[in-house]
Amino acid sequence: MFLTGSDPLDPDRETAGGFLDKRAQRYYREQMSEQYLHGYHASVLASHAWRTAENSAAYLLEYLEPGMDVLDVGCGVGTITTDLATHVPGGRVLGIDRAAEVLDRAADLAVARGVENVQFEQADVYSLPYADGSFDVVHAHQVLQHLKDPVAAITEMRRVLRRGALLAVRDADYGAMTWYPEAGLTGWRDLYQQVSAAHGAQAQAGRRLLAWVRAAGFGQVEAGASTWCFSDPEERAYWARTWSERMQHSGVAEKAIRTGLVDQAELDRISAAWQDWAADDDGWFVVVHGEVLARA
Repeated sequence: MFLTGSDPLDPDRETAGGFLDKRAQRYYREQMSEQYLHGYHASVLASHAWRTAENSAAYLLEYLEPGMDVLDVGCGVGTITTDLATHVPGGRVLGIDRAAEVLDRAADLAVARGVENVQFEQADVYSLPYADGSFDVVHAHQVLQHLKDPVAAITEMRRVLRRGALLAVRDADYGAMTWYPEAGLTGWRDLYQQVSAAHGAQAQAGRRLLAWVRAAGFGQVEAGASTWCFSDPEERAYWARTWSERMQHSGVAEKAIRTGLVDQAELDRISAAWQDWAADDDGWFVVVHGEVLARA
């Protein structure tokens, strides 16, 4: 496993599909300014590190076979990616992300786990530096909700799939999330949806996945849903801690302040509301996800 040494953001770099064409170079100029809303604060990375193939990609696992070539888009710190590699022995899993700092962590994780059929590379989903029909599976978890043009991204994922190969996408739907006690966190969700909209993204991505995938040209599509549920004291503490800290220090907090949606006092109140929720023995929170499997 390795992190590639060449600069994948260089539009003149040679790739598996040859030098990037004019279309790809235009995407690099126009789209690379699209930054991940949450940023890379420790609270965000801690949330990502909790994810596994079992708790975040279970709908895909039964379709994985030995020898497959898999592309994991938006791999982050690599916990799901490395898990996927164990499900395709003799195959190859390539994790891509736009942030070099998380790819370093992902490569270290693969080494620590002794998983050798996984690689990590910096790349942009709008202009994947791979030849047409390069992969048996393209997977993206919690990626499309952060993009300004998710259909363009899915279309590019479709390009690198082999005929009959599988697309697997999963995204949360903030509007469908629910919790108890109900008081306290409504302000958090309202603010997050406003920040996401100001960023040009779609917080209700989960319910739109089917429409986006169909718009990208897929005909054989299967849509479903699954949840994360946080209810016991340890789960509540973990989930509340990640959001309490995000509302103080992450890119979400920075953009909320910068766009004038709230002041610091309101962020403090929302952060405290998460802590109060975690301390309540009746606390319960469900994250609803849309899931789509589609054949190229």
